[in-house]
Amino acid sequence: MILDTLKNAELYQSVHPLFKKAFDFLKTTDLKSLPLGKIELEGSDLVVSVVEISGKTAQNARMETHRKFIDIQLPLDDEETMGWIAAEKLTKVTQPYDAEKDIAFFADEAENLLRVEAMEFAVFFPSDGHQPGIGSGNHRKIIVKVRV
Repeated sequence: MILDTLKNAELYQSVHPLFKKAFDFLKTTDLKSLPLGKIELEGSDLVVSVVEISGKTAQNARMETHRKFIDIQLPLDDEETMGWIAAEKLTKVTQPYDAEKDIAFFADEAENLLRVEAMEFAVFFPSDGHQPGIGSGNHRKIIVKVRV
């Protein structure tokens, strides 16, 4: 898991071959003007989704994991709290892994809560259980899916 600001994105470009392209897009695009929907930057291997979410309590936000993709999550206009726990510690499966959607859900509680300010980013790898969407009200965010 990584939590940082876009001004430091170059520190992480060597982590994955597609991170440079992902972070270049995030740093050079007027993200707040993007319409809701998906943008393929490198076919299905690197996809940017602009979504609107409704904040949830920590008890109602679902813990999730992915196997095929890394998530880069960036709130656009408001802070968002995201829970974290090592995926290997997750035991309370509420929805088994769906290979087509690349997601599994769990009832386990986060060990850490991260406050991600608007225009900061969190990176979640397949080894990270993460619980996005904790907060109040509606806000827009970017989710970049990077194939492992």
